[in-house]
Order: sequence, then C-alpha cells, then structure tokens
Amino acid sequence: MNRIRLIALVGLTVCFLFGILRARSAEPVDDLISRLAAIDGLQGRFEQRQFDEGGNLVRESGGRFRLLRPGYFLWEITTPDSQLVIADPEHIWHYDRDLETVTRRPVAGSLDASPLQVLGGDTSVLRERFQVRQTEPDRFVLTSESGEGSFRELTLGFDGNTIRAMEIINSLNQRIAIDFLEVGHTGELHPDDFRFSPPPGVDLFSYDE
Repeated sequence: MNRIRLIALVGLTVCFLFGILRARSAEPVDDLISRLAAIDGLQGRFEQRQFDEGGNLVRESGGRFRLLRPGYFLWEITTPDSQLVIADPEHIWHYDRDLETVTRRPVAGSLDASPLQVLGGDTSVLRERFQVRQTEPDRFVLTSESGEGSFRELTLGFDGNTIRAMEIINSLNQRIAIDFLEVGHTGELHPDDFRFSPPPGVDLFSYDE
C-alpha cells in the first residue's frame, strides 16, 4: 500500500465513522452508532504510529484533523513531513508539499466501496458488512465479514461520546495506531473550511472519471 493510499485510508476511515446515524440499544453496533451520531463536527490533533507485520515501528507522524458530517474531512500531517488530505462529498485531494504534487480523485471508486457507503451515511453497510464487538465499555472492534478491503480490523476507543484512539490492521497485516488529542466537538465548522485549490506551480494529477 503506497503512502498516498495509506494516508487517504486513515483519513477516510476516521471520516466515515462520523457519517452514521441510529438510535442506541443494547447491541454493540447500536451503541457504537449512537456514539458516533452524537458528533456533528470534530477537530483536534493526532499522533500516529505505523508498525510492520512483525510489530516493528516503521513510522511516526503527527498533525491535525477536522471532521464535518456528512462527507467532509481534513487530515494534515505536519511532522515529520508535510502532507494534506482534504475531502468533500465529491473529491479527495492529496497535497504533498515536499514533492509539490497534488492528486485529485473522485470519492466514488477511490477506495473500497464499504467505507465510502458508510461515509455517505449508509448504516446498513456497517450492520451488514462488519462484525462489531464491544470488548470494553468504551472500546469497539469492527471486523470485516468478507476479510476483503483496505482494512481487516478496526478498533475504536472512546471517552463517553468522544473518540480518543483508533487502531487499524490493514490488508497487509500492518498496524496503524492513532491517538486523538485536544479533541473538541464543535458546531463552528462549515463546508467552506474544506475547500481546496492547488497552489500555483505544483504538479496536478487528476483521476476524475
């Protein structure tokens, strides 16, 4: 999995979790959906660690994120390099400031269909394609029913209705651990906060259908 796809996967995975809406019940999936449904907008910082299939730490990074339901996210790595992934309901942009390149892809078909359907608010995808276990009162583990797709397992850690941690095991059996810091629920975010225009002079690669 190349770096662009990995960054986009992480960003979209975070984003699609906030596109789900359903009432809470005793079932783990309903409890999870209810907690996510309480979030309209979210922003803060993140620290991310990537481990190879042998459990060795291969990369650390950090930055800031913004989420606005449904369909908007910003995932900006500020250390050790400088990269930006930003999306609206139509396009995903990836800007590598170090390489001075920008790629644009349509949301439809960019990554696996399941996360994008959930991102769009399709609760049935979460219910039908993932097993949801509640291993602790504030910890949920999602496992793909088919074993296919960009990730095999996703673990979410909460403090009440606030997400604090996420762990992804991807299709290559690599683990990505993310801690969310200074997390704030906010109603001040607006779709205009997720607009992006390529800076002058960068190389633009468009993959629009």
